[in-house]
Amino acid sequence: MEFNEGKIIPVDIKNEMKKCYIDYAMSVIVGRALPDVRDGLKPVHRRILYSMQVLGLSPEKGYRKCARIVGDVLGKYHPHGDSSVYDALVRMAQDFSMRYMLVDGHGNFGSVDGDSAAAMRYTEAKMNKISVEMLRDINKNTVDFMPNFDGEEEEPTVLPSRFPNLLVNGSSGIAVGMATNIPPHNLCEVIDGTVMLIDNPEATVLELMTKIKGPDFPTGAMIMGSAGIRAAYETGRGKIVVRAKTEIEENNGRHKIIVTEIPYQVNKAKLIENIADLVKDKKITGISDLRDESDREGMRIVIELKKDVNPNIILNLLYKHTKLQDTFGVIMLALVNNETKVLNLKQVLTHYIDFQKEVVTRRTVFELNKAEARAHILEGLRIALDNIDRVITIIRSSATSEIAKNTLMEEFNLTEKQCQAILEMRLRRLTGLERGKIEEEYSELMKQMEYLRSILSSEEKLLGVIKDELLGIRAKYGDERRSQIEKVVNEIDIEDLIQEEDVVITLTNSGYIKRISADVYSAQRRGGRGIQAMTTKEDDLVDHIMITSTHSDVLFFTNKGRVYKLRAYEIPDAGRQAKGTNIINLIPIEPDERIQTVLTVTDKRKDGFLFMGTKQGIVKKTHLSEFKNLRKNGLIAINLRDGDELLRVKITYGDANMMVVTQNGYAVRFNEKDVRPMGRNASGVKAINLKNDDIAVCMDIAVDGEDLLVISENGFGKRTPISEYKIQNRGGVGLITYKISEKTGKLVAATICKEDDELMLINTNGVAIRINVSDISTTSRAAMGVTLMRTNDEEKVVAIAKILSDDKEDDSEEIIENDIEQKNPDNSLDELVNKAMEDMNNKSE
Repeated sequence: MEFNEGKIIPVDIKNEMKKCYIDYAMSVIVGRALPDVRDGLKPVHRRILYSMQVLGLSPEKGYRKCARIVGDVLGKYHPHGDSSVYDALVRMAQDFSMRYMLVDGHGNFGSVDGDSAAAMRYTEAKMNKISVEMLRDINKNTVDFMPNFDGEEEEPTVLPSRFPNLLVNGSSGIAVGMATNIPPHNLCEVIDGTVMLIDNPEATVLELMTKIKGPDFPTGAMIMGSAGIRAAYETGRGKIVVRAKTEIEENNGRHKIIVTEIPYQVNKAKLIENIADLVKDKKITGISDLRDESDREGMRIVIELKKDVNPNIILNLLYKHTKLQDTFGVIMLALVNNETKVLNLKQVLTHYIDFQKEVVTRRTVFELNKAEARAHILEGLRIALDNIDRVITIIRSSATSEIAKNTLMEEFNLTEKQCQAILEMRLRRLTGLERGKIEEEYSELMKQMEYLRSILSSEEKLLGVIKDELLGIRAKYGDERRSQIEKVVNEIDIEDLIQEEDVVITLTNSGYIKRISADVYSAQRRGGRGIQAMTTKEDDLVDHIMITSTHSDVLFFTNKGRVYKLRAYEIPDAGRQAKGTNIINLIPIEPDERIQTVLTVTDKRKDGFLFMGTKQGIVKKTHLSEFKNLRKNGLIAINLRDGDELLRVKITYGDANMMVVTQNGYAVRFNEKDVRPMGRNASGVKAINLKNDDIAVCMDIAVDGEDLLVISENGFGKRTPISEYKIQNRGGVGLITYKISEKTGKLVAATICKEDDELMLINTNGVAIRINVSDISTTSRAAMGVTLMRTNDEEKVVAIAKILSDDKEDDSEEIIENDIEQKNPDNSLDELVNKAMEDMNNKSE
């Protein structure tokens, strides 16, 4: 003890055991059992693929013995036993284990019956085609490398993984105190979801689920219901019920149950054995024969039933007692910066996109540096060719290459690398053809460098590169979904609980919105007083009114040119005289942002345009597809000019005649072909030349055979045939369409209508009236019209909405037309209604 004094360190066994166990646990978690969120691989899978690339086992090359591959992985990167490496390699080559196999195996690699693979000395393998995408650009400094276990080699810390492999192929593993179980998915759906998130970073999990429907297992089968999928995608944990795909055949009164697909990771041989045991133990009676007719063409398990036995009852018993129906417990646990995290669907894709931004950025920097280095050499060669006689003289007169190099550097201001390239240049490069090649190569390098710099300077362009490459992989390797998603009886969609009916939606100047059934308002004769549509608070007035269906999407376009979306049934239902709910509780509009116009859209309207008009007479046309992914905090619909506001939006299909009407009674009719399609951020072009502080109050589609109906702030209105408005070029002053006077007041709204349409008018006090268009006189363009709604000195008409008859709708307008006419922007209207608001609550039908 005296000899060892000073070399023995006393430790607390409890703390030492705790420390050692934690170190072991972290080693298992980080180094063996859990996948990385970036490439979706565990270390052993990553090392196998990298080793196969180093060995040159690309898809176009020949196979190599698996024993060679396993030995290379063991000796260089993964000193954990040959069975663990070979088992991982085998799984990557099984079409019933991997949705998209990463290894192309040759030989016996096991079966769905649980048969093990042949020994590694018999089997052969090489990389599958899609594996190339996992390793693409790895030699371009896209990922970090680290020393292997003995420091003799280097291995990648992660693979570039040019597609979201974690979701595409899934992963399963048990670590210390935690486990992961991520199901595989369809490549096309995952890439579509990734592209959606690139285009719309604010997309919700539910919006992503419109692209990524659910897991897609390599063995097919059916997923029962979407509740488990939604839970897994929103929280990272969920239970998904998977049921075998079966068919029932009948022959001479006897039935057969044919099983063609079984749940993921179910052993077919054990499944058949389990069914046989149930029959033997008489837990299931009615089965007369059971056999496996599976072959290389596909799976086929035949269950023959006794005569007069109900096959559905037997099938339900099999679902209950066997693995014909199984539950896949989803735990989306992965390593994020070497820390374990349970991730939802959006988080997985967000981490992947962030990783790809890093990969493409590093690749671009690498390629730019390489191009710059080559351009630097070519610049030296160009100088040498321009002064070839002097260069040859210097080289011939120099005693050594070092002297020649120094002389060239001094005389022509060249770098050492450029001089070395000149000295190594062959005489054949002096020909005119070779000189032309140098100039051509230099020109191409300049273009390439400009493009690479543009990627590094623009995140939008960087994301565009990622998106284009993902879509290229989708086109090359994508296939159809294998697992069907079936609805279950006890799973109710929220829309199934909402009765589809026509509703009136009103929105006030202060932002109070509500919906009420359209049946409340019965049609009245023109000139009536109307019925109370809603109660407004003091100093408030109704801005918008629309008629739509409870199952339609309601788009809210604001004065700032942004657009938000709600389902109509999401707007709270309220009584006829209730003031409603503040819109800021439903959509996140800013304090200084107000709703200018609203519109409804269904899936039937996919291939059209959104045609927008502003108060300064500017119009813009944008493809509807650019608005398919509306984010929660809205999208830019139009880039407004200083002092301008968005007025109205219409859906068109490429050949409509548009009408713009101003508050001073001018109108212009032009064809939408005069306006080319533009992006969401464009500003638009001039539709009408405004003068005398005039503003536009309406933009609508002018249909031949219909009428233009206008209404003034004092309740006067008229309709004029569209034929009286000739088609003009956009940008003119237009034609007179209404005779403005002190009696009528300025125009507040206009719309295109038909004889059998109905209108709803609303005034500053919230009073609404519903009248037939046929009751309104047809007059000339300059006429004053007739009284449509009686007003007094304290009331002004502020909005109208057109109601199309259900049996008269045009094919291109397969839902009720809902477009809100804008009120007169004159702020004096607020002052006119202040006194009337005091007795608002006393109004009755």
